Amino acid sequence: MRRTLFLACFALGVTTTMLTFFRRFFQSKIGLPIFLGFLVLMALAFAAADISGTTSFGGVSGGDRVAVVGGEPIASTELVAAANTALEQVRQQQPTLTMPEFIAAGALEEVMRQLIDRHAIGRYAQKYGLRAGDNLVNSEILQIPAFKSLSGQFDEQTYLAALRARGLTDATFRRDLVNGLLEDQLLRPALAAPQMPEKMARQYAALVLERRKGEIVLIPSTAFAPASGPSETQLAEWYAKNRNLFIRPERRTLRFAVLGEDTLKVEAVPTEAEIAARYKRDAAKYQASERRAVTAFVVPTQDAARALAARIRAGTPLETAAREAGFSASPSPLRDREALANATSFAFAENAFKAAQGGVIEPAQGTLGWYVARLDKIERIPARSLAEVRGTIAEALAREKRNAAIADLVAEIEGEIDGGTALAEVAKAYGLKVETTPALLADGRAFGRPGVQIVPQLAPVLATAFQMEESEPQLAEVVPGKQFVVFEVARVDEASAPPLAEVKEQAVAGWKRAQGAILARAAADRIAAKARGGADLSAALAAEGKSGFEREAIDLERRAMLARRGRDIPPPLVLMFSMAEGTVKVLEGPRNIGWYVVSLEDISTQPVESEPGLLELTRRQLAPTLTEEYRRQAAAAMRKELGTTRDAEAIAAVRKRLAGEQ
Repeated sequence: MRRTLFLACFALGVTTTMLTFFRRFFQSKIGLPIFLGFLVLMALAFAAADISGTTSFGGVSGGDRVAVVGGEPIASTELVAAANTALEQVRQQQPTLTMPEFIAAGALEEVMRQLIDRHAIGRYAQKYGLRAGDNLVNSEILQIPAFKSLSGQFDEQTYLAALRARGLTDATFRRDLVNGLLEDQLLRPALAAPQMPEKMARQYAALVLERRKGEIVLIPSTAFAPASGPSETQLAEWYAKNRNLFIRPERRTLRFAVLGEDTLKVEAVPTEAEIAARYKRDAAKYQASERRAVTAFVVPTQDAARALAARIRAGTPLETAAREAGFSASPSPLRDREALANATSFAFAENAFKAAQGGVIEPAQGTLGWYVARLDKIERIPARSLAEVRGTIAEALAREKRNAAIADLVAEIEGEIDGGTALAEVAKAYGLKVETTPALLADGRAFGRPGVQIVPQLAPVLATAFQMEESEPQLAEVVPGKQFVVFEVARVDEASAPPLAEVKEQAVAGWKRAQGAILARAAADRIAAKARGGADLSAALAAEGKSGFEREAIDLERRAMLARRGRDIPPPLVLMFSMAEGTVKVLEGPRNIGWYVVSLEDISTQPVESEPGLLELTRRQLAPTLTEEYRRQAAAAMRKELGTTRDAEAIAAVRKRLAGEQ
C-alpha cells in the first residue's frame, strides 16, 4: 500500500499547475498502466463508448481459457474484448495509439488483472449470498443508450449487433453486468468515503516538501554502437523480433464531396407575385408606427405615485423627486406599444402612448408597484410602400427558397446514398467535385506528409470515418442548413509494421543502437559500481574513454519543480524521487537510446506545518488512490480465497495475435 500511495504522491502539489501537470502525466504513454487502472473495461465502457463499431478480434477460440477464477473460466475472447474496449477508451486521448504500442506499455497485463478481479469479486459476492437477478440485469441493459433505436427504445437487433462488434455473446455480456452489479453491492459501502489517517497523510505530505540533489548521466547507445552495419541475415532476424518498434498506425484514405450553397445549383429567385403576397402577409410590419422612450421608477402605492407625479408636474425634476423619495429612476430605450407593455404593464403602455413628449405620464400599476414616469422621446416611422421594401422582401424570400431547395436536394442525395448509389454517381448527378485525401491518421494528420492539411469540412467527420467500413458512403452536416459533406472510406491501411525494405535505413540504425545498448549497459554498471564504492563520478566516466555522455546536475526545490519540466516526467527523475539517500542506480532508457546512471546525494525536507493547508490537501487528493488501493487489496483477498490460476500460454497467444505477430 505504501508503494501505491508513494506513486500517487507525485500527483500532489501546492498549485493548480502541478495538479494539471500530473493529470497530463496519467494520459501519457509512461503513465498508461496507471491510467488504465481506473478504466471500466466491459459493460460500463459500452455506455461510455456508445459501441461505435469497433472492429472485433477474431481467431481465438471461445473455448480457450486465459484464467480460471473459483472454478469459473475466463475465455480468451473476453480478454480480447476487454483489451479492444480499453484501447478505444485510451484513444480518446491518444487517437493514433496502436494495439502493439498499447500492449508494449504493459496495458494488456493491467486489463487481464482487472478482468480477473471483476470475476473474483462477482464470484465472491455470490458465494456469500449477494444476487443480481435477471430483472435487474435487463433494466441495466435497457438503460444503455448504445442499444436504443432512433425512436429511443431498446432494439434487440441493435443490441446483438453491438455485442458482435465487440466479439461478445449475450451470456458473456450479461455475466459481466452481473459481476459489475455485485461489485457495486459488495464494495461501494466500504469504499464510499475512505479517510486517510492523519499520521499517514503527514508522511506523504512531507514528501511534497522534499528537496533532492544528485546527478543523472545518460550513457548513450550510440557511443558504443558498431561502425559497420549488420549482415542481411542479422538485420532480418533483429527486425522480426522488433517489428513493434516500426508499427505504423492505422491510416484511412477518404473520398469526399462538399455540397451546399456554393456547390448546389438551385432556383432561388422569387416572383413578383410571391413578393406581393409576402408584403400583404406582413402588412402590419410596414404600416406607420411609433416608438417611445421613458424614464421611470416604481413606488408601492397609488397615493405615493400620484403625489410624486404632482411634484414633477409642478417643476421638480423626475430624478430629484425619485432620489428624495428613496427611489432610483431608470431610462428605457425606444419601444413600440407592445414591447413597452411587455416590459411594464398594458395600462402603463396605454398611458405612455397618450402622453406628450417631455410630459409626465399618468401613473399606472404594474407587477412590482405603481409607475411614475416621464415621456422622453417619440419616434414616428412612416408607412412603407411595396416599392420601398421590395428589395428586402426579395432578399429574404430568395434566402428562404435557397435554404428550402438545398434541404430538398440534400434529402434527395441522402436517399440516393441510403439506396446504395455510389459516391461517384451521386457527384455526377448533382454536379459535385469528388476529392481524395492522402492517407490520414486518426488525428487528421496526413501520414508521411507533414504540413499537409485536410479540408476543414472533414474534421467533424474524421472520428466516424475511422469506424466505417470501406465503400459505405455517408452524408454529414458541417454547417447547419448550409454546408454538407458526402464521404466514404476508399482504403484502409491497418496498423502494422512495413516490410523491412521500406524502413531498412531506420532498421539498420535500430540494430546498431540495440548492439550499442548492450555495451552501454555494461559501461553503466561499471560506472555505477565505482560510484557506489566512493569514486568520483567524473573520474568513473572518464575511465570509459568515450565521448557523448550527457550529464545533468539535479537540485530540485521540492517536488513541485517537476511541473516545470514539461508535459512528461522524465523516468530518471521518477527514479530519483524513489531512491534512498546516498545510492546509485541504473535505469534503461526507452527505445535503446542508452542507460541512465542516477546518483542521489542528498534529501532534505521541511516541516509539514511550513505549508498551511498541505496536510488536508494531501488527504483529499489521495482519497481516490486510497479507494483504489482498498479495492485492490479486497480483490486480492477474494482471489486468494477463491483460488485463481492463469494460463500463461493462452495469454501469450492473445498478446501475439493482438500485436499482429501471428
